Amino acid sequence: MIRFFKSVWGDAGYLKFIDRCERQLAKVLGLVLLVLIAAASLQLVWQVFWSLVSPNTAWLNSRLMEVLGDLLSLLIALEVLQNITSYLRKHVIQIELVLLTAITAVSRKVIVLPHGAEAKPQLLAGLGLAVLALTASYWLVHSLSRESSVATKKEPATGNPELDL
Repeated sequence: MIRFFKSVWGDAGYLKFIDRCERQLAKVLGLVLLVLIAAASLQLVWQVFWSLVSPNTAWLNSRLMEVLGDLLSLLIALEVLQNITSYLRKHVIQIELVLLTAITAVSRKVIVLPHGAEAKPQLLAGLGLAVLALTASYWLVHSLSRESSVATKKEPATGNPELDL
């Protein structure tokens, strides 16, 4: 009985249980997000269709920004779904994907800024700093991962690039 208790609630058993729960939760979240993306896509297509049919739609005003914001929100949701599926495949959180999702989210905010936002310099400065910090972080992570992948490549067999072709 004690052996069974240790195997189930010992460190290895406990970590295995937590790992299984994480994976199942990620699958459920992925399915929920997939349903949400499908419903939001249908709603967006429906709204655009009715806006196109309606002759009174002013596309160059706020309507275009609304559709663009909705479209970018769907792209962000797809990137989050990619993060979840990547986690399920490799069982690691890929920081490059997370940073790209964050860059897309901040970029969406910048693109769909409401009229009059230029009167809020602190907001604009904050968004600018967020974009700079995220892109610098992405560049740093990407360059470090590229360096580590180059360092693990094997050297040419002869040392002569022409002969190694």
